[in-house]
Amino acid sequence: MKDVQNVSRRSFIKGIGLASGGLIIASGASLFNSCSVETKELIAFNPNLFVQLNSDGSLILVASRSEMGQGVRTSLTSVIADEMEADWDRVRISQAVGDVKYGDQNTDGSKSVRLLYEEMRKIGAATKAVLIAAAAKKWEIAAEDCHAENHFIFNTQGDKIAFGDLVEIAKTLEVPEEVQLKDPKDFKYIGKYLPSKDVKNLANGSAVFGLDARLEGMKFAAVKRCPVAFGKVVSFDKTAALKIAGVIDVVEIPMIIKPFGPLGGVAVVATNTWAAFKGRDALEVVWDLGDNKAYDSEKYMEEITANVQKKGAVVKSLGDVDQAFEKASKTIESSYQLPHLVHAPMEVPNAVAWVKEGSCEIWAPTQEPQRTRTEVSEFLETSEDNVTVNVTFLGGGFGRKSKPDYVVEAAAISKAINAPVQVVWTREDDIQHSYYHTVASQYMKGGLDENGKVTGWLHRFAFPSIGSTFSPGADEPASWEAASAANVPFEIPNMQFETGKAPAHVRIGWLRAVINIPHGFAINVFADELAHEAGIDPLEFRLNLIGSDRIEDTQNDYKYDTARLKHVLKTAAKNAEWGKELPEGHAMGLAVHYSFLSYVASVVEVSVINDKVKVHNIHSVIDCGLAVNKNTITAQMEGAAIFGMSLAFYGKITAKDGAIEQSNFHDYQMIRMPQVPNIHVEIVENSERPTGVGEPGVPVIAPAIVNAIFKASGKRYKNLPLMDYKLV
Repeated sequence: MKDVQNVSRRSFIKGIGLASGGLIIASGASLFNSCSVETKELIAFNPNLFVQLNSDGSLILVASRSEMGQGVRTSLTSVIADEMEADWDRVRISQAVGDVKYGDQNTDGSKSVRLLYEEMRKIGAATKAVLIAAAAKKWEIAAEDCHAENHFIFNTQGDKIAFGDLVEIAKTLEVPEEVQLKDPKDFKYIGKYLPSKDVKNLANGSAVFGLDARLEGMKFAAVKRCPVAFGKVVSFDKTAALKIAGVIDVVEIPMIIKPFGPLGGVAVVATNTWAAFKGRDALEVVWDLGDNKAYDSEKYMEEITANVQKKGAVVKSLGDVDQAFEKASKTIESSYQLPHLVHAPMEVPNAVAWVKEGSCEIWAPTQEPQRTRTEVSEFLETSEDNVTVNVTFLGGGFGRKSKPDYVVEAAAISKAINAPVQVVWTREDDIQHSYYHTVASQYMKGGLDENGKVTGWLHRFAFPSIGSTFSPGADEPASWEAASAANVPFEIPNMQFETGKAPAHVRIGWLRAVINIPHGFAINVFADELAHEAGIDPLEFRLNLIGSDRIEDTQNDYKYDTARLKHVLKTAAKNAEWGKELPEGHAMGLAVHYSFLSYVASVVEVSVINDKVKVHNIHSVIDCGLAVNKNTITAQMEGAAIFGMSLAFYGKITAKDGAIEQSNFHDYQMIRMPQVPNIHVEIVENSERPTGVGEPGVPVIAPAIVNAIFKASGKRYKNLPLMDYKLV
């Protein structure tokens, strides 16, 4: 057999010019130092870690959060550029390596912009202040007589000098600790529809993803893992694997019982990924399947559903729900079930590691480079100073790539074979050995008075907690998981929230929108059921549920404003022309939810014809405080709508005999392009502090669809996914 040539799809895109060595880097060189190398002969002004102004005027701004399509690199650096009064066309973005000196680099929880916005503004303002001081010194005038504009400093006499020409002087000046921030009315980039700086690189194939990383002499590896979570290797026979052309070694890697430790298994090392995959197929392994070998997700759902049918542990109580139900004119009970989900990002988990001479360098699409650094250094029993983590572009993440187990695998194999190696997961690996979004069962009971007003609300839920990943054996929701339900914004005098037991049998992790997916679904569908029983329009009923305009405290320094929640709901309804006459078989449904400190409402129009559902329009409205980059926010909301539709119609991971049954996109489907509806997004104008964007758009989609289907067909579907009802 001839050697397999590693011809990538990307090399085709990049064309002949860039393909000739464009992806090959020299030993030890970083993929992401090109900006610094390119300008090393220039005089540079580095007032802080995030800014490098060169004497030719080029400006390199560092992004400390990972780019997985959400536009964070553009959003964060544009804030610096705006405060600096920099020319955006002269800005280039450099990706920070994983290091605590950049602050928290964990890119999840919809928190990058909301946590770093003020800090980025101060960095830009401080840089501008130094440049103004430098110009004032050169002109021998007061700084107050100077101002910055579009990469120049001007004075009151009409003179101007370019930023780059001030570098020499600026380097000699102190960077002020206290700075004056711009008046928001003067923003040039913040609050606008600013295109992504990375669009060109992404379109022409020059953007470097984890799978693009190449080192001289690099090997490739695929890992055979136990089909049951936390099962162990008993023995293996590598004879057949070593007969595969290109396979050069077979090594066992350990299972590490910690939140983000690898599952362990047997790695096949080869000269190319294809040989590694074929060698793994040929490998014979005897497994100890362990304690989870009997896990059956269908039976498990029955168990946790039984748990929520009986009284659980009270996590929050207001008034007296039992008394409220006794006095109610009508009580309604309902149950909801949602299965496990998996992230399935387009780019599968992968990582390159090179362990040598007491150090390790990593190239990986990771959402959490600092955690990666810690995990790798602990595995290698070395200082974090000896571990460098280069962050590539991510082909999607959705929370999966916050867990660096796959990177530790690469480090373990590199150490074993004493060579650089790239570990590549297949789609099947990704779907069958992931950190799964929790399965959930929920029970709800509501009481209505004679006027259709809700007087009692009981919400009881059971699901394996993310806490089980950190504390094996944990079988109840963490406080923050319970809070996402208990923080319901309804003005009801009697409310109670209870949890039931639910031990974990697979690794549980966070997935885009996290526990807000099941809670947002149950709360919004149940509210619709109550509205129907009360004979009140769902929009009017929901506004009554939210009640008076009020500000409520939360666990952080943000406030929960019910007026903002009602506003997004009213706006979405207005944009969708709620109540208008629709074609036969068509109907609208709505949902509203508060998560990651943002307020989101969606109105979905569907048709149900011949028992098949089609989504025609989604009108989503978000209030996320100050909209730093409306272009990014719009894209995030559009993506959230499609993500939410995929979960509603197809999202289902099941386990039998401990093993995950799905394996690829044929049995874990996503919404396809012909199914994508018209998606209309409105961003509420607001000057409040920025809040989350990436995740809040997801939880409202599935309940709005289910509510619309009920309106169109009279059938209420309470368990997801909808494909189980043959509706698609």
